[in-house]
Amino acid sequence: MPVSSIQLPIVRVNDDDLIKCADSLAIEEPLEIRLEYGPNENRQVKNVSVTMRTPGNDDELATGFLFTEGIIKSRRDIISAEHRFIACNENRENVIEVKLRENVVPNLSNTERNFYTTSSCGVCGKASISAIKTVGAFEHNSTVNSIAVETIYRLPEMLKQHQQVFADTGGLHASALFDQQGRLLLVREDVGRHNALDKLIGAALTTDMLPLDNHILLLSGRTSFELVQKAAMSGINMIAAVGAPSSLAVQLAEEFNITLIGFLRGKRFNIYTGERRVLMNAYEDTY
Repeated sequence: MPVSSIQLPIVRVNDDDLIKCADSLAIEEPLEIRLEYGPNENRQVKNVSVTMRTPGNDDELATGFLFTEGIIKSRRDIISAEHRFIACNENRENVIEVKLRENVVPNLSNTERNFYTTSSCGVCGKASISAIKTVGAFEHNSTVNSIAVETIYRLPEMLKQHQQVFADTGGLHASALFDQQGRLLLVREDVGRHNALDKLIGAALTTDMLPLDNHILLLSGRTSFELVQKAAMSGINMIAAVGAPSSLAVQLAEEFNITLIGFLRGKRFNIYTGERRVLMNAYEDTY
């Protein structure tokens, strides 16, 4: 199993005391994602991304990244996802190669996470949102699945209980998937927010859980445009986060009919979009 944290010597300052001890730090290393594709007589290998990540679940990270970036459309596009040995690389776990089936043509026009570059109106929020619609795998309809407010309150504590590496290091982000009854289904951690979500979606993709339109995504930090984009690509229509969303994240959630919750702490949170999915006990009829 890959090692996710490491013990390093430190000097801890406590008032006027200096204490030599050890501290646990989350490991951060580069992962090169390579794609093999094309007809059997003319296979090609292309480096599509290098991302800094915490080792572990690399195959899920790679497949989740390829799916949420619109490069592949289905789990069935993939033959395998395996680490590759590189002669000049001391750590063979830092290169992973995803093989596609012979008849699959990957969409490599957006390999730099730039959905907006496919739009003629330039670099703007409207262009970014429009471009995502061109590569989305699932239709976002007006289905009103719902979740009780008491269940939402419990989600962060349930996630905290399953964040083992975070408990050791305090240095990782997490993405978690719950069902509508608040049962925890999947948790993935990484030093990068985007990587944690790619790992989660990759795990769901490889187990045929997509689309995730009857699930709730919980994010351990703030919600950016790219995180909502990835959720939209997997069919998620309910996102809760411990931190704040960005303005463009709210716009994208509104456009894709996603319920977006922020500042989920204790028995408090803000609903930015899609409030009708949150059941407020006596006020259920209002929502």
